Amino acid sequence: MLGIKQIHHIAIIASQYEVSKRFYCEVLGFTLMGEVYREARDSWKGDLALNGQYTIELFSFPSPPERPTHPEACGLRHLAFSVADIDAAKQYLDAQGVVCEAIRTDPLTDKRFTFFSDPDGLPLELYQA
Repeated sequence: MLGIKQIHHIAIIASQYEVSKRFYCEVLGFTLMGEVYREARDSWKGDLALNGQYTIELFSFPSPPERPTHPEACGLRHLAFSVADIDAAKQYLDAQGVVCEAIRTDPLTDKRFTFFSDPDGLPLELYQA
C-alpha cells in the first residue's frame, strides 16, 4: 500500500508574485514561512502556512500562460477552504474588494458555499463546515 497520510502542499504559479503573496497572506490570512529567489529559473518561491501548517508553495515564473477558464480545462478545478461562518467570511472578503458569488447550498451535503478567485483567476471556494 502507498501509505499517503495527507496532502502535503499545493503549488500555485502567480503571474505577479507580490500581488498574489499579498492576497494569500493579507486577505486570506496565510503566513509567509519563508521565500527564496531562484536565479537560475528567474523565479520566486514562497512557502505559505495556514494555522501553522505548511500548505501552499507560491511560485512566480517569467511569462506563464494564462489559466484556461471556459470551458474548464482538465486538472485542478479549484481549492476549497473550510470556514465556520460563511456569512462572516463572505462579508470580510467583500470588504477587502474580493468579488464572491452568491452563497449557495450544496444539494448533496446541505452545506453552504461560495466561490471567488485569486489575482490570477484561480477559483477558490469557501465551504461552511
